[in-house]
Amino acid sequence: MIEITFFNQTKTDIEKLKETIEQVFLPIKADYIFSIIFVDKREIKQLNKRYRKLNKITDVLSFPSEEEDYLGDIFICLPQAIKQAEDFQHSLAREIGFLAVHGYLHLLGYDHQTAEAEKLMREKQEAILQQAALERNSK
Repeated sequence: MIEITFFNQTKTDIEKLKETIEQVFLPIKADYIFSIIFVDKREIKQLNKRYRKLNKITDVLSFPSEEEDYLGDIFICLPQAIKQAEDFQHSLAREIGFLAVHGYLHLLGYDHQTAEAEKLMREKQEAILQQAALERNSK
């Protein structure tokens, strides 16, 4: 069973988002523990600059853990997720679900550095999101 600890460093109520994420991961039969931290644009930009040497806002960052029983941390920029949901014309639930799954797959070692790796990661993301009825462009 997947166990997620949530932290909210924004002023936005995240209760519905937590429920969405829990539903997304419910069908996954794996024993993992990780955290999801909701942050603002300033915080994600600082993290991106410090750890990836990119001085810009991003939507999600994943930091794998070296602890045996802890997969790692996923930081989601909530204002960026809201903007992207609007830009892509789908629900915030879809965007948050996508970012959580994307971050989770990074924690598991998936990446999108090559076209082949990106295709595999995208297929895994979409399969998980389809199980949660959060297909692309779902409103």
